[in-house]
Amino acid sequence: MPTTDPTPEQRIWQVVAEIPPGTVASYGQVAELAGLPGGARRVGRCLSRLPAETRLPWHRVVNATGGISLPGEAGHRQRQRLIDEGIAFEGDRVALDRCRWSV
Repeated sequence: MPTTDPTPEQRIWQVVAEIPPGTVASYGQVAELAGLPGGARRVGRCLSRLPAETRLPWHRVVNATGGISLPGEAGHRQRQRLIDEGIAFEGDRVALDRCRWSV
């Protein structure tokens, strides 16, 4: 039986699933780890299409400066989920020096 390689979306999901609680990764970092260099926007689009009931820890993905890119209520929900996991913020940005996932 032939095996099929994972799709780019599946690779993104696999990387996001590995981000440990209490840490974050940037969209670009997820793209690199998924074998999609320069694919930060693709990661964002992929995560934006997740169903509301997903168990994937999408909230652990932030922009390159540690900011939350989601507008309105979704952004507030992401921030609260990160705070609940012990993520430190400096103003409106995640303290990447302390919370960035290092692989």
